Parts: sequence; C-alpha cells; structure tokens
Amino acid sequence: MSLESVRAFFAQHAPDIAPVVMEASTATVSEAAQTLGVEDGQIAKTLAIKVGEERLLVVMAGTGRLDNRKTKAAFGDRPRMLPPDEVLELTSHPVGGVCPFGLPQPLRVCCDISLRRYAEVWPAAGSTTSSVCLTPERLTELVNGEWVDVCQAVADA
Repeated sequence: MSLESVRAFFAQHAPDIAPVVMEASTATVSEAAQTLGVEDGQIAKTLAIKVGEERLLVVMAGTGRLDNRKTKAAFGDRPRMLPPDEVLELTSHPVGGVCPFGLPQPLRVCCDISLRRYAEVWPAAGSTTSSVCLTPERLTELVNGEWVDVCQAVADA
C-alpha cells in the first residue's frame, strides 16, 4: 500500500515525477547511494520524531545527524525518534522507505537546510526499494514543508 500511496500522490500533485523501483535495497543511506549511483548526502532521509506531544517528519541530507541543541531551538524541546511500529502507523511507510509523500494524514514536514547543498536529492518512495529524484525546493514545496536548521555541520563527503 505504501508505494501505491506515493505513486498516487505524485500522479495527483506532480505527474512529471514517478518513483523508481530498484531490485537492490535502498533502505539505508549507504545502500540507496550505492544502488542509485549518487553521493550519500543526496539521499534525503526522513526521520519521524516526537517533540513534546507533536509528531513530525524531518527530511535531511543522508550524511546529516540531528543536533539536539539546534532541534531544541527550532522546536522548543529535544527530539525523540519514534519506534518502527509508530512510524508505520503514522506514515504508512516502513522504516527504510519513510518519506513525506502519500501520507494517510497531514503531518508537519521540516526540511533541513543540508538538502540545499545538492541540485537533486533522492528521498525514499514508500518502500525499501523505491526512490524519487527531485530538487530540494520542489520536495519542500510538494509537501508544504518548512526549512529548518537542525543538523550538525557535516564535512563534504
């Protein structure tokens, strides 16, 4: 169902974009980068977190890591990663395929500025073997996202 909800999302909101389904896994940043032939940072990983009582998604460059100080400044509290069963319930996507597209309910989506280092990024597309390619700006626009600065500074790979 998850990949199908992502396909339906793009059919409705951006028919020029279609998920690519690979035979090899794209479930981790390194697997996705190797399978897609891109840099690790170009993989737009989506984290499902809870800050206070709010559950939200943070999309960041694959080499990014949450910075607790920046996250607290941006959201008012420290983040807590959601367990896999809550992630699946919240997004309909399994861990390794989590993305901000085709969600069963509206969620706040925050895109970290680390994505802006790349002309194109590759978020997952609802399964552990699917991805989409788009610009960081288009990603943010399609999901009504907001730009945030919540990642630790990362050296270029």
